[in-house]
Amino acid sequence: MSGTIDLIARYMPSILSSCVIVIELTLFTILISWVCGLFAGIGKSSKYKIFSYPCRFYIWFIRGTPTLIQVYLVYFGLPQFGIQMPPFTAGILALGINSGAYVAEIFRAGLSAIPRGQMESARALGMTYTKAMRRIILPQVVRIILPAITNEGITMLKNTSLLSTITVLELTLQTQVVIARTFRPFEFYIVASVLYLVMTTVLSHYSDKLEKKYALSI
Repeated sequence: MSGTIDLIARYMPSILSSCVIVIELTLFTILISWVCGLFAGIGKSSKYKIFSYPCRFYIWFIRGTPTLIQVYLVYFGLPQFGIQMPPFTAGILALGINSGAYVAEIFRAGLSAIPRGQMESARALGMTYTKAMRRIILPQVVRIILPAITNEGITMLKNTSLLSTITVLELTLQTQVVIARTFRPFEFYIVASVLYLVMTTVLSHYSDKLEKKYALSI
């Protein structure tokens, strides 16, 4: 037993450093997904087909194809069109676009929950569409969608493990490297599972605090 603990302790610094990469990937991915989701959600709800059709196609395609295939399309496919990206950047872009389709549906559901009369009243008072969205509609939407969008963030944290397939040295790939050296898969996969569980638990905790804060302030 002590030998197993010593072995884990020897490789723990490199494993923990890969957790930092997981956190960085998650934060960047969440940022991209919120931007994509906001525009796609609003676009899909638009009465203008020039906006709604591309957004509908984007959501339909992303939700209907595997995330891993999308990662491969970005990392291996885009270079054929002259777009070269390092694995870290390609991974963030792929996961951000993927999550954006789900966030778009969350935003759209939030927008549909707001009575149309609020936008009409704001426009009647002389507000532009953009100002009405920013000052009146979106603050209410955020309150409605916060639980769902934070759950999507947790899903994205776990999906960073897919980027091990394109050589991003995050937690899963680092664990596989350690296993290749030690031939101790059970112990180190348990360690990786616990670390993922810790990160998702911390994210869930702060998500709950954020939900309570918005519930009181909005």
